[in-house]
Amino acid sequence: MGFDTVIRIIADGAVVPVILIGSYMLVFKIPRGHRFEAYTRILLAGLTAYLIAKLIGSIYQPSIERPFELLGVQAGASFLNNPGFPSDHALFVTAITCAVWFETKHRTVSLILASLTLIVCVGRVLALVHTPTDVIFGVLIGLIGSLWYLGAQRPVKQSKPLLPH
Repeated sequence: MGFDTVIRIIADGAVVPVILIGSYMLVFKIPRGHRFEAYTRILLAGLTAYLIAKLIGSIYQPSIERPFELLGVQAGASFLNNPGFPSDHALFVTAITCAVWFETKHRTVSLILASLTLIVCVGRVLALVHTPTDVIFGVLIGLIGSLWYLGAQRPVKQSKPLLPH
């Protein structure tokens, strides 16, 4: 397996386990009575991040060409035919990671997803489809979308009262 194949796997392929693990966690690990509220926050966080990304991308583009175009080489991963700021891949995997963390509080799984998110971001840069600035802003905008999770009510374990009524 060549270096180009490894780069393609981490730039594109690492998105797949983020989606699969994130989907499993969000479908099966959110308590039934809290799913509607959780899914509403997840939808609003994702839409907010996407809207901000498109708005910023329409106002500011550091370059109209991607790194592989500037270097005159072939792209090392899939990409949309646009300037690439901010990175949609980075935003997407960040949004999933935040949703799992905030809605399930599963620390180990969230750390695995955060690691995969970092791998995707590094892969996108190594594949020359994004600059570091593209992926950093993708992650930052994904984090901004996660503000919807702040103040959300979490299921609380019922404890026995200290004094009888």
